[in-house]
Amino acid sequence: PHAGPVESKNEAAMSELVPEPRQKPVVPMKPMGINTSLLGYIGIDTIIEQMRKKTMKTGFDFNIMVVGQSGLGKSTLVNTLFKSQVSRKSSGWNREEKIPKTVEIKAIGHVIEEGGVKMKLTVIDTPGFGDQINNENCWEPIEKYINEQYEKFLKEEVNIARKKRIPDTRVHCCLYFISPTGHSLRPLDLEFMKHLSKVVNIIPVIAKADTMTLEEKTEFKQRVRKELEVNGIEFYPQKEFDEDLEDKTENDKIRQESMPFAVVGSDKEYQVNGKRVLGRKTPWGIIEVENLNHCEFALLRDFVIRTHLQDLKEVTHNIHYETYRAKRLNDNGGLPPMTVETEENHESNL
Repeated sequence: PHAGPVESKNEAAMSELVPEPRQKPVVPMKPMGINTSLLGYIGIDTIIEQMRKKTMKTGFDFNIMVVGQSGLGKSTLVNTLFKSQVSRKSSGWNREEKIPKTVEIKAIGHVIEEGGVKMKLTVIDTPGFGDQINNENCWEPIEKYINEQYEKFLKEEVNIARKKRIPDTRVHCCLYFISPTGHSLRPLDLEFMKHLSKVVNIIPVIAKADTMTLEEKTEFKQRVRKELEVNGIEFYPQKEFDEDLEDKTENDKIRQESMPFAVVGSDKEYQVNGKRVLGRKTPWGIIEVENLNHCEFALLRDFVIRTHLQDLKEVTHNIHYETYRAKRLNDNGGLPPMTVETEENHESNL
């Protein structure tokens, strides 16, 4: 009576052992999609134009922070970068204003337009940084401000009914102004960059470079690079975020030769050889801001605006903000961060 099932088991075992012979195709099949030649024009190349139109309609946000002691020409440099009066000082600042006792943070927004492209530019100034006798932990309000912007973005992002376009107030770039001493970096410089290079893109800049000779400038740049390396400080563009060989080659050149940019800023124009140029007048001639033989301002502007502006925004979103977001959700047990109201309600319920 049990013969049937035993036989069927054996048959099953046999069929597992001997797979059914498959007929091989006579002609080996060519993988689809490789070197597919188009029979006519489709128009997929217009996607770039479609993207351009969309982004032109919405416009761009760019938030730049300037940090450094008073008198290093931060406001002037930002005005020179964007060829317009965009700094705090040009917005009703007066000479009688006292140095703030603690670091204050002032953000000024502008809409600048060029060739039909609109950019909402926010300049974040940090008056009072490094101006006191005791500058211990004066980087803390700046770190707090940067993290608050990430928090604001995260809260908008985790809302059930969220905005189609979240307002972006995150700091995309921090220009850190180094005093042109020709000596070592101050402990404050190292302390600031060590703490903040993990949360924001820092671009070190040697201010008022016209106070040094060419030899002093070259030597000082090398010394600053060495000190940053010894202290393990990563400035933008960070090595680990180079996406491909082309990026690596381009960024290595910037890291090893240009950084930190030795710059001179000026919003005054002078006549030189029949041309109007931005410059600074000295008893022995005019220092032309945009002349590479005189200073590296043109290199800094090309780097921040013409080649790396989009990348600064992407690294902020994909790396710095993502790190903040992951930590915040992790601390909260994987749940979206509670808003202040819900926390208050929760406490009142208890």
